[in-house]
Amino acid sequence: MLSQSEPLLLRDKIVLVTGALGGIGSEVALAYARQGATIILLDKNITQLEKLYDVILQESGIEPAIFPVDFKGAKAEDYQQLAQTIKETFGQLDGLVHCAADVGQLAPTANQEIKQWSETLQVNLTATFLLTHACLPLMQATKQQSFIIFTTDRQHDKAYRGAYGLSKAAIECFCHQLALETKAAAKIRVNCIDPGQVKTKLHARVFPAADPQHLPEPSAVIPAFLYLASEQSGHLHGQCLNAQQDLPVKVLA
Repeated sequence: MLSQSEPLLLRDKIVLVTGALGGIGSEVALAYARQGATIILLDKNITQLEKLYDVILQESGIEPAIFPVDFKGAKAEDYQQLAQTIKETFGQLDGLVHCAADVGQLAPTANQEIKQWSETLQVNLTATFLLTHACLPLMQATKQQSFIIFTTDRQHDKAYRGAYGLSKAAIECFCHQLALETKAAAKIRVNCIDPGQVKTKLHARVFPAADPQHLPEPSAVIPAFLYLASEQSGHLHGQCLNAQQDLPVKVLA
């Protein structure tokens, strides 16, 4: 953890966090706010977003913004309007952290329910693309280098992972593609984090038989998200890293 005497890593940054009500998403949002960022919270439950808003304001003294979005139903024009609203309200977007995820149906391919399959891909992959696509022009226009962080699950190729596993594999591919496309301009850092196994509701659904007693809390992987958002990680681009192995806590010490 950074001492109080050290400068804030994300002072005056505007950062959009999707899946802000998830175990990791909410911790990312709070940690970034504590480091000086104004957080734009994206999730679908307005009541819970308002509660998180209060916590962030109390903890950081920085007022976040709330945008309720249901990734299952939102269309391309909704994300374009969101990006335009961010531009008009803040004039910039310095970071985009994709934490939203839907496990969907964990079942054999032959037993997959088609509607749920499509909805899972919509939340995990298509919505991620549409939001990124809408925000790119604004992020490319920032004075300092901006950042995009995707969240993956490297155990995506296991049996019964269904659309969840395929979407995570595709997210890693998207990360690499976007990193190559943005390398020359050097205006955006693009990386991917696998949090590993942590005590979240999502993990409990993917590993229903696992004992969560000895799993780390979501806060344990936040130093990795802070590191990839900070200028300390300026040399990393197009990487897919494990938060508990490749990015140890000591990087922020």
